[in-house]
Amino acid sequence: MKKQNRGKGKIILGLTGSFGSGKSTVAGFLRSYGAKVIDADEIAHSLIKPGSKIYQRIVNAFGRGILRGNKAINREKLAGIVFSNKRLLKRLNVIVHPEVIRVMRQKIKASSASVIVLDAPLLIEAGMAKIVDKLIVVTITGKKQIERAFKKTGLQRKDILKRIRAQIPLRNKIRVADFVIDNNGTIKKTKKQIGEIRRMLWTN
Repeated sequence: MKKQNRGKGKIILGLTGSFGSGKSTVAGFLRSYGAKVIDADEIAHSLIKPGSKIYQRIVNAFGRGILRGNKAINREKLAGIVFSNKRLLKRLNVIVHPEVIRVMRQKIKASSASVIVLDAPLLIEAGMAKIVDKLIVVTITGKKQIERAFKKTGLQRKDILKRIRAQIPLRNKIRVADFVIDNNGTIKKTKKQIGEIRRMLWTN
């Protein structure tokens, strides 16, 4: 990744992987080391609250059938629709991604942290890789990926595979990574790899 000119001592890290690869665990360790973590999923969830501009655009695009009784968007139902149809997934991403990127840029600008982590499952897909200094990719075998995704979400195998296949394959993400974290082993082994990256990039 090309180094961005943001001033001495400041670094923006991109953190990505694939559905169920364990990216959130890595983000937690980076946060414990003093990094400011900006979570794309959290931003996306906040942007689709009832009454927001993005909320209305999504309802207009997908209909009121995606709403719960309290008028909030049923994210599980919406996911079931878009992950079964690439055209509809693209429509949703066109609505949501630009706003998520806009908010992430705002948060980067407002933060005084010396290390900022952009935690985004679709970081590469959404074109956010160009705003980071170094890219970290969390990798895992397909079998363990499905096992961990099931344990975390309770989704059926076919639904997990739909989400995995909607993303750029991990092997392609690895090709453009500055650092790869192998999350196939124990938490201790994962933490050790994160510690090595920390020592190379910053101390706190």
